[in-house]
Amino acid sequence: MTSKYSATRLQGQVAIITAATKGIGLAIAERLGHEGASIVISSRDQKNVDETLNQLTKSGLKPEKVSGVICHVGNPEHRQKLVDFAIQKYGKIDILVNNAGINPGFGDILDVSESVWDKLFDVNVKAGFLLTKLVVPHMIKNGGGNVIFNASYGGYRPPTGIAAYGVTKTTLLGLTKALAESLATKNIRVNCIAPGVIKTKFSKALWDHGPEGEQTIVEETGNPMKRLGEPEECAGAVAFLVSNDASYITGETIVIAGGIHARL
Repeated sequence: MTSKYSATRLQGQVAIITAATKGIGLAIAERLGHEGASIVISSRDQKNVDETLNQLTKSGLKPEKVSGVICHVGNPEHRQKLVDFAIQKYGKIDILVNNAGINPGFGDILDVSESVWDKLFDVNVKAGFLLTKLVVPHMIKNGGGNVIFNASYGGYRPPTGIAAYGVTKTTLLGLTKALAESLATKNIRVNCIAPGVIKTKFSKALWDHGPEGEQTIVEETGNPMKRLGEPEECAGAVAFLVSNDASYITGETIVIAGGIHARL
């Protein structure tokens, strides 16, 4: 089957993408795979992993270049297992996409319990940081690599009702810059994407309110393009950032939000 993408910038590379069985993570896995990378996906559910691997091969990726494993990123043993699996399967790791994230609650930020606050930071911030620490030695051994964090435009404008989630994404903006500076001399680039409202199951509660639901959220966010984003539009940005086309870019965040004003 002919690849759906004409670019092949990632031939010979190996990429880990967390939470990659749906939405933005799946789109990133598919795009990086079609650009030539061998893909290791992860999910908390084996059934989702198996179904996604089948979906990726049906899209035209070779079965030997796509694999996956269960990984709850908040679990230290699972993180280590994910890294070990990638090394055993492909012998190296060139790209890490920290895509996993949660939003377990809705309400005013002062009503967020300590346990929910801790869970948000454990999964959305701490897990990606610790997974990066596990992967970096392998990248150094390869002579370099790329790390991507998936933040949110909510990191710039914490949304009402999910402000605590937004604060974790603000933290990722700073973490990206700190890690980029730390790893720059090791030829490891660290960048970030900050999607707006993308049409995924994760964001469905924001826009799935009948025929006018999408238009309402577009107006509320002040989106100049007057539409929601698609997962593939995030995947294209990631493919650019991890390729040599972005070889002099590190510590940066690309806002993928249709022109929404999102600045700290």
